[in-house]
Amino acid sequence: MFDALQTQDLAWIGLGLVGQALFSARFIVQWIASERRRASHVPVAFWYLSIAGGITLLGYAIYRADPVFILGQSTGVFIYARNLYLIRNGHSQSAPAET
Repeated sequence: MFDALQTQDLAWIGLGLVGQALFSARFIVQWIASERRRASHVPVAFWYLSIAGGITLLGYAIYRADPVFILGQSTGVFIYARNLYLIRNGHSQSAPAET
């Protein structure tokens, strides 16, 4: 299988895997932060990992020319960026965790 893949294809697959790793790491960060607080908590690092993973996966989706993947990632990137904007400008509110 890998013999037929060109170096460029392998580089893009590697980029896609890095993006997926970044995107997945956000859940580990959120889980650890919540365990430390003993309450549901979304740290700012969650949003940075979301946007980094989302942008990387969006690039991979564009390379693959997958309209479903492109739409999903581009929408997510907008939401992650908006959350970072709100946090940076002090519009974030801490709400008690729902049980």
